[in-house]
Amino acid sequence: MADEQYYNLGTDRNGCIRHCAHARVGLLGNPSDAYYGHTLSFSLANFWASVSLQPSSSLVIKPHPRHDPMQFDSLEDLVKRVQDEGYYGGLRLLLSTCKMFLNYCDNHNITLHTGNFTLSYDTNIPRQAGLSGSSAIVCAALNCLLEFYDVGHLVKVENRPRLILTAEEDIGITAGLQDRVVQVYGGLVYMDFDEDYLERTGNGKYTPMDPQLLPQLHIIYAENPSDSGKVHSTVRKKWLEGDKLIRSLMAEVADLAVQGRDALLKHDYLRLAELMNHNFDLRRKIFGDEALGKLNIKMIEVARSVGAAGKFTGSGGAVVAFCPQGSSQVKLLEDACKAAGFTIQQALVAPSFVESCEDSLEGIMSVQ
Repeated sequence: MADEQYYNLGTDRNGCIRHCAHARVGLLGNPSDAYYGHTLSFSLANFWASVSLQPSSSLVIKPHPRHDPMQFDSLEDLVKRVQDEGYYGGLRLLLSTCKMFLNYCDNHNITLHTGNFTLSYDTNIPRQAGLSGSSAIVCAALNCLLEFYDVGHLVKVENRPRLILTAEEDIGITAGLQDRVVQVYGGLVYMDFDEDYLERTGNGKYTPMDPQLLPQLHIIYAENPSDSGKVHSTVRKKWLEGDKLIRSLMAEVADLAVQGRDALLKHDYLRLAELMNHNFDLRRKIFGDEALGKLNIKMIEVARSVGAAGKFTGSGGAVVAFCPQGSSQVKLLEDACKAAGFTIQQALVAPSFVESCEDSLEGIMSVQ
């Protein structure tokens, strides 16, 4: 499990509020969360974003010195920064979070006090690695605002993922609810995005599960991954147009999360490995190699070359791998990753922030 320093929250003696949100791993079912499907995901404590809120006389949003630079050594330095990091840092995420938070409070008749603050952030989540770095910043910022205005009891936990998603959508980020759910809830979460329920409530049905059910997993990623932000565009259009093949394949992807939940409850880890591999194979069939990218496919091939199961953690940039044969196979995977120039780490699962979810847990217990 994660070291306590990774997820320590709260207010220090100077009144500074600090919250962290971890990276996310889509274990099974993604990307069906954006298509009324099912997903099984966990919060990854290896990486996190932190946001600090300090009371101040005026409202200040501080740019990050590395992720939001406004000064460069040269034109070449500027170009290299854009090539490596992209045009956008986290500043726009903080601005949008503040905007959508106020909109939410206004729409729900939640009164806020008139105090001001200075908001800043930091993150060690690898960029463009499919680990939900953007939503982690928004989630941590939202938690700071909820504490600063003392309105956490007025914004239900199950509504927070939707609020986080609206902040991202407001600046053009297209995604589903999965990432935001697991970053709000922490731990391991099974999600059912039933269409009728989602359209009626704006939320899915979220079931926290015991993270101890997970076997040892590893994260593989590249230092300079391809951009994963354009992967969904064509598929989404076909799905909305009712393409029978795309809809059938996406439904099959969604069912993998249902089967994976059952496999974990039965401690059937060989079945889990099969499902992980099938999840990637279906994604490849749906999106095609060009959309997935050669580097991302190479990470899967490296995992499979030693008999490990592997799939994308998100849309590409990182892979979650499972070695069902144990430590000897892990060593082979580590050596293969090193030879291919990839970074590999054992996955640390962050703790759950939700103590209980009795209605949902009844269904899980009945399966056992």
